[in-house]
Amino acid sequence: MAKEYSFFEDVYEVVKLIPSGRATSYGLIANYLGTKLSARMVGWAMNAAHGVPDVPAHRVVNRDGLLTGKAHFATPTLMQELLEEEGLTVEKDKIQHFKSIVWDPAVELGI
Repeated sequence: MAKEYSFFEDVYEVVKLIPSGRATSYGLIANYLGTKLSARMVGWAMNAAHGVPDVPAHRVVNRDGLLTGKAHFATPTLMQELLEEEGLTVEKDKIQHFKSIVWDPAVELGI
């Protein structure tokens, strides 16, 4: 029997590839998966990722580097703490110099 397609699982597989010290956006993941207009669905997948092993959800932010998913972590500051442990600078809930550290799966993994 064929395995049922799961968009969330595809998102998690991409997120697992984001290197420490880098971050990506919901939209870049959606674009890589061929569903450019599904950034919101990627967000839903990330909200459901807590408890899924080895999915570094803290590395997925909005297109401007804002920590829009921080409310879904165990504490209000955990997302920022995890990013800072990896060497990123976060001020006012925004990754500083986001464009210089962004990890675009379409570029990094090739389409």
